[in-house]
Amino acid sequence: MTNLPSSTRTIPDVTAVPRHIAIIMDGNGRWAKKRLMPRIMGHQRGVESLRTVVKSCRDMGVPYLTVFAFSSENWRRPFDEVSFLMSLFLKMLEREIASLHQNNIRLRIIGDRARFDDRLKQTMADAEMLTAGNTGLTLTIAANYGGRWDVMHAVQNLLRDRPELATSFNEEDLQPYLSMGDAPEPDLFIRTGGEKRISNFMLWQLAYTELYFTDTLWPAFGRHALELAIASYQHRERRFGRTSEQLQAGETGESGA
Repeated sequence: MTNLPSSTRTIPDVTAVPRHIAIIMDGNGRWAKKRLMPRIMGHQRGVESLRTVVKSCRDMGVPYLTVFAFSSENWRRPFDEVSFLMSLFLKMLEREIASLHQNNIRLRIIGDRARFDDRLKQTMADAEMLTAGNTGLTLTIAANYGGRWDVMHAVQNLLRDRPELATSFNEEDLQPYLSMGDAPEPDLFIRTGGEKRISNFMLWQLAYTELYFTDTLWPAFGRHALELAIASYQHRERRFGRTSEQLQAGETGESGA
């Protein structure tokens, strides 16, 4: 397993184009309601927005894009809506996987798959296997995912594999067991739809991520909206615990130990 730099242990490189963008795609139902449509129409239109954002990230040279498709708490929604979302997810995978592969995009799916039916689980596995060798954008879809689940799952697997660490382990020991253990921490987090919370998404990984909230509902979020979010990120001062004066002086703030 490979250990990647942690923003709380080292100072990551800051790039003009985010290396990793994480998005909560919120507002599908409200978008539909405003248009007197069923909520499911908003989810269908949201798939179009995802397609646009994936293409935009690929064109801009963003290496990693992670989107929150279905949280572990979303099972609390009405049964009909949950059933539709599962069906839509399956259809999206079946319809889009060939195009993702042709465009050299690697697909990963994170989250607890236990509650998904066998057909969906097999489709997920097939899609990941087909695109595993692709070297362009890595698109990660979080489905039945929760940040607390991620940390608990990682701890359980660490202790299973390395029981000698039961009384003492550090970030470097745990990090490879996290769902996103092979990806850099997100530089930019985007939430659409006007809500200003992270809703149990990537709790560990968002420690020093720049947060961007927009009132734009996800079905209306396109390339221009993404460019606005990235422009906001580019004007942030990313200190990682240091002072502005240290940044101006070019100091790393690290002891070198």
